[in-house]
Formats: sequence, structure tokens, C-alpha cells
Amino acid sequence: MDARRVRNPGQTREKILDAAQVLILDHGFSATTVDAVVGRAGITKGAFFHHFPSKSDLGRALVERHAATDREHFLAQLARAEKLAADPLQQVLLLIGFYEEEFDAMEEPYPGCLFASYIYEHKLFDDGTLEILKDAALFWRAQMKAKLEQVMAAYPPNRAVELDSLSDLFYSITEGAFVMTKTLGDKTMLSRQTKHLRTYLELLFAK
Repeated sequence: MDARRVRNPGQTREKILDAAQVLILDHGFSATTVDAVVGRAGITKGAFFHHFPSKSDLGRALVERHAATDREHFLAQLARAEKLAADPLQQVLLLIGFYEEEFDAMEEPYPGCLFASYIYEHKLFDDGTLEILKDAALFWRAQMKAKLEQVMAAYPPNRAVELDSLSDLFYSITEGAFVMTKTLGDKTMLSRQTKHLRTYLELLFAK
């Protein structure tokens, strides 16, 4: 049997998700049609509906994948920072620095953020899909809060801070910078904003 002719359902599903992600980041969810996804993925409509009964099902599966990948990447970068430094403040600064390096390395066309794309059109999604977005934001808050609690124990801040809000700052800055990057066409926005955040934390926790 010719191995090239063996069907791979998992591979086809990923092709559909990859195609949909590019189209949604470029045009938005409402403007992304099933026909466009099928054409970009190079599959039949039958193959599409075999994997996703509807466009809504595709949208939910796509953001589930994105959220899982985002969590895995964050935890990998955090583990890397913790391996390189024992001091909690240095761990946080390294973590942000790793993302800054990634943002610097991004090339055109700029990919954007799937979470932001979904939030712009939140009325198109069901509660289950929106819950994934909420859980993603709360994951970042919980992870950063746990690390910042360690930082504050070792380095009392120079100004009064509300911990949940401070824990949200990295997520808020990056999501906002994605919007600014798209608006201004300036791909340095993300790395420059994360650099400001590192400076702010250094000043806030300076002894």
C-alpha cells in the first residue's frame, strides 16, 4: 500500500485548525467561512464536517487548542526561569525576558492573538467557548500571583500594590500590545512594552 494514500484523521484535523487560525487572525471569526477554511486547508467539505459538525464547533476546538498550547508554553518558560535562578524576582524577570526575546524574533506577517480576536467578537460564541477565554486569563493570574507572592515575601514592594491586579499586568500588557501592533503596524511594540514591565518590577521591588 502506498503510505502517501493512507488517511491520517489527526493530521487532517490539525490542517483544518491551522488554516482556520490564520484566516481568523487575518479576517476575524465572522468573516471566515467554511469554504475559505476548506480551500486553505486543501480538503473537501465532507472532510471538514467529519471533524467539525459546525463552524462554532471549529471555533471552540481552535481556542481550546490555543489555550492548551499557551499554558504549556508558559509553564515551560517558567520552569526554564526557575532552573536558571533561585531568586523569585530574578525568575519573574527572566520569564518576562524570555517572552520579550520571542516577541523580538517574530516576523511579518504579524500573527496577532487568537484570544483577542475572539473577545472582539464575543457575541458570536457560546458560553462554553467564552469560559475557555476566561480560564486562560485566570490561569495567567494564578501562575503570576503565586510567583509574585514569593517575590513580595523576599522583596517588600516600595509602593502599595493590589496583588491580583499586579498579577494580571503581564497578560494585560501583552494583549493590549497585540492590539497596538495591529493598529500601528509596529512589531516592536510587544517587546518594548514587556521591557517597560521588567523595569517597573525592578523598581517596585528594589531594596
